Amino acid sequence: MGIIRFPSLTSKTKNFSKLQAVRSRNKLDVPKGYLAVYVGEIQKTRFVVPLSYLEHPLFQDLLRQSEEEFGFDHPMGGLTIRCQEVVFTNIISRLQIS
Repeated sequence: MGIIRFPSLTSKTKNFSKLQAVRSRNKLDVPKGYLAVYVGEIQKTRFVVPLSYLEHPLFQDLLRQSEEEFGFDHPMGGLTIRCQEVVFTNIISRLQIS
């Protein structure tokens, strides 16, 4: 299970190297101002995203879908969003732009 962080960086190169560095961190290491979520339909991948994403309508739609499916009982021990990773990363990339 990998960890992917989506910080707000201007350079894609910096963003990629930062993502690789976060993968090697302890799974319990979530920096202040960030939230860990588990994404995937079968295999879950852990993403660490900024709390500011919670205010965005696209991310709120994902949270509503998660609530409908899992309620408040998340089997991974953290917030679980059941969608394809590709869809999630696409949405996250849109949030970084706006």
